[in-house]
Amino acid sequence: MKHIVVPLIVLLLFAPSFAANGLARNVVIDRHEVVTRNNPHVNTLDTLSAFTVGNGHFAMTIDATGLQTFPERYSKGIPLGTFSDWAWHSFANIGNYKPADALVTKDFGKGHKELYSAQFKKPGRQRDASEWLRKNPHRLHLGCLGFDFPNANAVTHVQQTLDMWTGSVHSRFIYNGQRYDVTTVCDPYHDRVAVSIHSEGPILLLLHFPYPTGGHSDDACNWNANDKHQTILKVVNKREATIDRVVDATRYSVALNASADADFDCQQNKVSIAAKTNDFSLVCHFLPEDSVAIASSREPVSFKAIAQTAISYWEHYWKLGGIVDFSHVADKRAREIERRTILSAYLLAVNDAGNTPPQETGLTYNSWFGKFHLEMIWWHQAQFALWGHPELLDRSLSWYFKAEPMAREIARRQGYEGVRWMKMTDPSAQEAPSNVGSYLVWQQPHPIYLAELLYRAAQAQAKNAAMDVDSQSSVTPVQVLQKYGRLVDETAEFMASFATYDTIHKRYILKGCIPAQETLPADTTFNPPFELSYWHYALETAQQWRLRRGLTRNAMWDKVLASLSPLAYNADSLYLAAESATDTYTNTRCTSDHPALLGALGVLPDCQLIDDKVMSRTLDWVWQHWNWATSWGWDFPMTAMTAARLNRPETAVDALVMPMQKNTYLNNGHNYQDNRLRVYLPGNGGLLTAVAMMCAGWDGSKEPNPGFPRDWDVRWEGLLPLP
Repeated sequence: MKHIVVPLIVLLLFAPSFAANGLARNVVIDRHEVVTRNNPHVNTLDTLSAFTVGNGHFAMTIDATGLQTFPERYSKGIPLGTFSDWAWHSFANIGNYKPADALVTKDFGKGHKELYSAQFKKPGRQRDASEWLRKNPHRLHLGCLGFDFPNANAVTHVQQTLDMWTGSVHSRFIYNGQRYDVTTVCDPYHDRVAVSIHSEGPILLLLHFPYPTGGHSDDACNWNANDKHQTILKVVNKREATIDRVVDATRYSVALNASADADFDCQQNKVSIAAKTNDFSLVCHFLPEDSVAIASSREPVSFKAIAQTAISYWEHYWKLGGIVDFSHVADKRAREIERRTILSAYLLAVNDAGNTPPQETGLTYNSWFGKFHLEMIWWHQAQFALWGHPELLDRSLSWYFKAEPMAREIARRQGYEGVRWMKMTDPSAQEAPSNVGSYLVWQQPHPIYLAELLYRAAQAQAKNAAMDVDSQSSVTPVQVLQKYGRLVDETAEFMASFATYDTIHKRYILKGCIPAQETLPADTTFNPPFELSYWHYALETAQQWRLRRGLTRNAMWDKVLASLSPLAYNADSLYLAAESATDTYTNTRCTSDHPALLGALGVLPDCQLIDDKVMSRTLDWVWQHWNWATSWGWDFPMTAMTAARLNRPETAVDALVMPMQKNTYLNNGHNYQDNRLRVYLPGNGGLLTAVAMMCAGWDGSKEPNPGFPRDWDVRWEGLLPLP
């Protein structure tokens, strides 16, 4: 399937990188050297070192054979997924469940009742409905392409490398004494993977199709349900075949194109491809269409052509975006930060650059039923704008226009103006029931923040054009304002109406919500610090957007801004997890999960609500006493950003490499959390955002590389500062 990028950003694909250079040195970084010295290698069937090739819309994860030969062996490691942003499946809705079946009425003392999409424990229709709605739809695994090797232990002498500069994986190994040389690559513009194989032994491939599991977090492969789905093989000739897939109500197809003659066969949802030569390549194209449509739109394709296109695409990606070079830093921590950073830049381009917001495990395997979480989009996607790839952020941010009617209905049934963005959802934008997610609000300002980053990226490129840095066209700031202005307004409308006026203390408070920390109840919690700071930043930014568009400031937004509650702190001058959480520092519930109170200054800029000295003391306490084992991957870069804004670069660096399990970055670059979440891309995205900030700074910062120690000679190009 050819992906069409939203017109606003089309011209950014080959736009010039931003002109800024770290330390203002007149040096040119050898980008090829920086990227390739961080290429990961594998020499065993390491189930936590699977590599992924992809284009942001579609991705395939492969084992040490260069294909998906041993999916069951890897299922508890980095699973061998084949996923696309268009491929979703639902089990039959035999109960005819509707979103209204999962609603519960709440009264948060705002003068009106509010309806929330909730989970239910008591047996009955409401529980059944909420469970079905959470599970459906779920992202669909499209099939595993692998060698027909029954014995994994017969694979020896593995030498595998992910070449991030070309977007390809090169695998060499011996199977039963015979050598195999495999190169695997994904088409940058279509949902197809190409593989080239040179071998001493026979080449017998299997394209094995699973039935969905509907599991919360797994590889989405049920291999024991062949009677529930169909695989229909249509052989065109000795080098071409098409496959029609029927998975309940879901239909899709696969087109196969071989470089040499092969025998095609299909049994029990397995398509075998037996090559008649030891020098063989295959292109496997997944499409949301039937084989008739494929036949009418086929175009000649070869491994060589796809590999060459991928080389060009990835060279542009690395040359036109941001880059950092830590090779001139003596501190041993620098080498590891560079490795994590470069691998993260690759992984997010592969997993997160689609037309919908990404799920937390990207296109690698399913988590939370394959759905995506809008409170995480900032952690996934903000880095694209900061690292010179705003067109990749624009793809997923454009999805909010599709979600707008659903978001408007959520706000309406809860008695608010504007649009209230859901937390856990899918491409349809239907809200998934949750006793936590439905009460979160920190996802609400994200579209404003992300639109502002797109605006700043357009400004930077306009400045480059004016300086004749490059004559190529780019999106203008005015075009960004025209596209996202209404979305910013409607998002801010909800925020202003959600704030409740406290007539006793003459201020606006935030209540009836669960903070980002997710350990405090919605019924009694009010004024969480991160949310207060985010409300201030987003409403003021929305006002600036109005002025840029020739409009006047919104009087109601200004009223909320002028009287928004300051962040509450205790007698020891430590910020509270919420103004209502007076026992923050004596209750383990409050010192677990995300230390979100730090994000009020770090992720967000300083404002009138914050006392920097109190935040510095809070950082000290959190650093020494927080239950870091319960934190998540993005908490460590969040802490680094807070430390950087407080002029504590040593702490910022220590936060990036804190030796905790959930701050582990595997050989392939994935941010490991635990046995359930072996992949956690918000951690990777948070790392990239923190590194950009520590290099390029933020509005008002004056020192070069303000987030790093003064003796760190960090060199960089093409990064933008944070607000």
